[in-house]
Amino acid sequence: MEILALLSTLLFFHSLLVLLCKVLAAWRHGECYLVDYVCFKPSEDRKLPTDVCGEIITRNPCLGVDEYRFLLKVIVGSGLGESTYGPRSIIEGREAHPSQSDALSEMDSCFHAVLDDLFRRVGPQLVPSAVDVLVVNVSMFSSAPSLAARIVHRHGLRENVAVYNLSGMGCSAGLVSVDLVRNVFKARRNRVALVVTSECITPNWYTGNRRSMMLGNCLFRSGGCAALLTNDPRLGRSSGKMRLLQLVRTHLGRDDAAHACAKQMEDEEGRHGFHLSRDLPTAAARAFFENLRELAPRILPVVEIARFLLASLRKNKQSDEFRCGVDMRTGVDHFCLHTGGKAVIEGVGSAMGLDEKHLEPARMTLHRFGNTSASSVWYVLGYIEAKKKLRKGQRVLMVTFGSGFKCNSCLWVVMRDMEDAGAWEDCIEEYPPKTMVNPFMDKYGWINEPNAEATVQMLKQCMARDSSLAKPPLTL
Repeated sequence: MEILALLSTLLFFHSLLVLLCKVLAAWRHGECYLVDYVCFKPSEDRKLPTDVCGEIITRNPCLGVDEYRFLLKVIVGSGLGESTYGPRSIIEGREAHPSQSDALSEMDSCFHAVLDDLFRRVGPQLVPSAVDVLVVNVSMFSSAPSLAARIVHRHGLRENVAVYNLSGMGCSAGLVSVDLVRNVFKARRNRVALVVTSECITPNWYTGNRRSMMLGNCLFRSGGCAALLTNDPRLGRSSGKMRLLQLVRTHLGRDDAAHACAKQMEDEEGRHGFHLSRDLPTAAARAFFENLRELAPRILPVVEIARFLLASLRKNKQSDEFRCGVDMRTGVDHFCLHTGGKAVIEGVGSAMGLDEKHLEPARMTLHRFGNTSASSVWYVLGYIEAKKKLRKGQRVLMVTFGSGFKCNSCLWVVMRDMEDAGAWEDCIEEYPPKTMVNPFMDKYGWINEPNAEATVQMLKQCMARDSSLAKPPLTL
């Protein structure tokens, strides 16, 4: 009997040890490491300085003086600079009749550039055939074969690669893709995932005069990013730049106003574009606070949570003017905020109590690259890295917003000092600039003068004459 009891005890502890080993292995292989990432920098001929933007605006026959004044106000206050990028089809004057090949060309130029650069950077250790999972997110354009299939074909990924092609997820799609990869990693060990994020502007450029749909033309610009992720602990710890700690997703789709505040649609004349309603700021604020309510307890120190609770109690007992707020800086070192616009950055920064130092990366990214949709937070991360401010052990928070309406956030920890300049290499020394005054007001401020109507008519006549001269002669 004693031997039987001893064997039973040994069997119990052996089973417990096996269980603990399995739990430990699952935990180790459930991690998500960022190996490397590359942001897209289009060619110089795709830049949208003031003169080019002015030509694009004056080409639109639907616009009058009131629309010009509206656009001037929006552009001057947008926070965008002179060096953002757009699709060639729009710069070359084909925005009214974009083709499928124009859209595919815009996507291919981004995909090829970032993936070639990414695989060159990671070296022979991670070749395209080493990729187990591919996730591509482009919200407002879909092709057959899929955009993901084009990447598989061009870069020679394996036949058994798991491919996901996401669309319609808006500016928050990048973190949706990361969350998808994280869940795949929980089920499969030692995997390598490739996430490709971009947006297609070509078929979505609005050529009408509805103001809620003209806003997108002023903010959205060409961009994209590719990132390699892994849950292989050996690869992640030896080559990884960051490790994912938390990811929180919030979706307000059941609310009518939130669901409809940002959507792809046609105007009364059938012109295609992207609508941004007046309900957008309210939906964004609500989604952000719902997301923050779940995220903050996970990442903030106990002392800060206790301080916030005490401050909240004091607020209830005192006047309504007494303000209290959680200080996210106690648990986060760097903030990568979605560059949805100047007001978005300022609103999120104010809600989290951030100072100019923490908002600088998002402001400068908006100025240099504009709103590049789901890839914007990676450009912000690139700015912080190019400034050589990312040090081992620091924590980085990404916050994104997207149609639906969604707010997604994630927290990373830096695993080694990061100092690659990436897409910022040729201009990082110029930022922050001495002045961020938009030159549009100096060049087009005349639109606010009383006699602007006559000037606009003259411009339209000149544009029509130049357009007719550029056309080839008719042949009978």
